[in-house]
Amino acid sequence: MQRGRRRGGRSEWERHQQVLRREIAAECRTGEFAARAVERQAHHTTRHLEQARAAAQILLAKKQTLAVQEFLRELETVLISALDRTPTSFENLRLNYVEVPFDPGPLATPVVMPDASEFLPEQPHGLGRILSVRHQRDRNVAKEWYLETLAVREQREQDRLRALAAAKSAHALAVAEAQARAQARNAEVTRARAAFEQREVDGVEWFVRQVLGHSCLPAGFPRRCKTTYLLDTRRLVVEVELPPQDLIPPARAYRYVKARDAIEPVRLPKGQIKQRYADLIAQSALRSLHEIFSATPADVIDTVVLNGCVTTTDRATGKKVRSHLLTIDTDRTRFTELVLRHVDPAACLKHLSALISPNPFDLEAVEPLIDFDLARFRFMDNQEIAASLDSRPNLLDLSPTEFEHLVRELFVAMGAETWNTLPSKDGGVDAVAVSRNVFFGGVCLVQAKRSTKVIRVQTVHALTGVMTDHNASTGVLVTTSWFGRASEEFAARNRIRLINGAELKHLVKEHLHVDVVPGTDPPRQRRSQADRA
Repeated sequence: MQRGRRRGGRSEWERHQQVLRREIAAECRTGEFAARAVERQAHHTTRHLEQARAAAQILLAKKQTLAVQEFLRELETVLISALDRTPTSFENLRLNYVEVPFDPGPLATPVVMPDASEFLPEQPHGLGRILSVRHQRDRNVAKEWYLETLAVREQREQDRLRALAAAKSAHALAVAEAQARAQARNAEVTRARAAFEQREVDGVEWFVRQVLGHSCLPAGFPRRCKTTYLLDTRRLVVEVELPPQDLIPPARAYRYVKARDAIEPVRLPKGQIKQRYADLIAQSALRSLHEIFSATPADVIDTVVLNGCVTTTDRATGKKVRSHLLTIDTDRTRFTELVLRHVDPAACLKHLSALISPNPFDLEAVEPLIDFDLARFRFMDNQEIAASLDSRPNLLDLSPTEFEHLVRELFVAMGAETWNTLPSKDGGVDAVAVSRNVFFGGVCLVQAKRSTKVIRVQTVHALTGVMTDHNASTGVLVTTSWFGRASEEFAARNRIRLINGAELKHLVKEHLHVDVVPGTDPPRQRRSQADRA
């Protein structure tokens, strides 16, 4: 059976199939063109997004580079940046409080109340009069709507008024607190100024701490310091906290790495980091000296002993440690002759005979020229007591001062540097001992009690407070009598060594080669009596 009439050798069906194939092929080509166009557009969009991200990352890397370079410049100019600043004075330590006017903001605008005329329907005209019933109904609905809107807005207005009153109260309270802080601060400054002008120790120490504490330093700089003023010699001993090693940024710039799509640091060489840190602590020391001398008159402070410390974590123990990295003792005349704007900080400190750590980045410590904690005490001249004692002397026959000097001699014979403090200037301390051995372990505060009765536990408690106040490592309480069990247990927990009369006799015999009598013996029921004490 024929599918259709043939024309030119081909049937109508074949021609129809050919047309169909051409149309399908054309549609396929159109689809391919469209797919390629979409693919090209997607590729273009992706490339555009990649370019935009890369540009953003490059910009971010530049910003980070500018920030780290600016910070490095701040660290490089720590000393120079202080030279043009006005020295700190009592006047600029005062707080000049300026009251900020109350700004209610949006709370100042009252809530707009609704207008009843805006809710009522228009009066009917013509045939509308006939429909007065509908009009009345519309009026009733409108009135209800108006009353509901009015109630909501009145509530909002009440809320606004309450919030406004609360804001006014908060502002008034903030003003009162700020004024109180300013008054308290200014009263403190006034008292300190009067003490400073009278050359009182507390006033001078307070002002120097303020001078160093208000120094305009780069971010991350510590501001802790301790001061001791020696009035007789016009000498200031100050211990300042130096910046830690990690204040030096490990990178000098940042760059965008396209292959990894990441911003990576351009690191400083380890040697440069160490050199920058050594320069930074040298600048910090000179800056502190400059600020102290420029803010104080010569008749108050003539000499400054500055100890620079770093507080960090010991990697071996995980504990906090303090390392002295530099110490310097210089007078005003020698320091003010320096042209600080043009000095090399490290060379300048060596010129001033400072002791500087050879490896400050590795926290290699130096011995302070004057120990800060010892500088806080006022010592008396030594007296030799042991040599003047007769055979088997009774220690109760000694005066309290003689007994204190005997204890000092004993500690010196045991290998410690020891000084007796001036009466009424000791803060509860009779002597101060310093030793590197295990027995004392640094600065040790000594109390000597010439007594015939048990030493009460409150006396031992009081020694811990004095140790804390003077930052002492240990305490020793020496007596001609004895201690109770409660005192012994408390001392064992709080780094206090107790030496009773019997042990004192033994130590004097061993180290001073003198046979002494404590002068009293503990009762047989010492334990029970001591516990009651």
